[in-house]
Amino acid sequence: MLDAVLFDWGDTLFHFDFDPDLLERGWAAGLAAVGREGDGLPTAEASADRFREHYLPLLFQPDSLDEVEYPGLIRDVFADLGASVTDEELERFLVAEHAAWAPARVMGAHTHALLDALRSRGLKTGLVSNAFDPEWLLREDLERMGLADRLDVAVFSSAVGKRKPLPLPFETALGELGVEPARALFVGDRRYPDIGGAKAMGMTTVQAFWFAADADERGADPDYEAFTPMDVLNVVRRLTGES
Repeated sequence: MLDAVLFDWGDTLFHFDFDPDLLERGWAAGLAAVGREGDGLPTAEASADRFREHYLPLLFQPDSLDEVEYPGLIRDVFADLGASVTDEELERFLVAEHAAWAPARVMGAHTHALLDALRSRGLKTGLVSNAFDPEWLLREDLERMGLADRLDVAVFSSAVGKRKPLPLPFETALGELGVEPARALFVGDRRYPDIGGAKAMGMTTVQAFWFAADADERGADPDYEAFTPMDVLNVVRRLTGES
């Protein structure tokens, strides 16, 4: 029997279209939001270059299981360039920088319909994501994307401090839902953190291929494959015995 369907976020419910040009635009927007450009602050170009060279790799280390503290990295960039920001200035920076990356976040055309179809069947829905941005910014994304009201739980690695495939993010979501792993389905695009992590928890797994085709040999084979969101719904129909 099935009680809940949980999803990865990036390249599952939405596509993150990384654009290198947005890195400097993000820094420019953040520095402008700090509100004292030229008053002891570095240029956007120098800041972006420093971040790109020394800190960007930390965000995408494939073997790292501890989530980075992103606001701390931003402070480090300022410190490296002989500058500092207050807590209030840092918050303004983070909001503006995050907003500058909005063009890179592309919602899946059928995401809302899939979640609505699952919830109409009485299933709980959730999100378990490796995401380094502060949780409060990510929850604002869920609101803007129309996902907040379609998800019963959303767990981010930036909030729990650990990344998938470690159990903690999955355990946190399942615990909040009150659902046993054996009665949950997990849908994600990556074989190692998503499929491998969920299977180790005892969840049934679906690998999503509509945005990406991950073939990481460290991962596990999924129980099912989905090339469209409709394929996920068909898996659910099979598991619930729906005709």
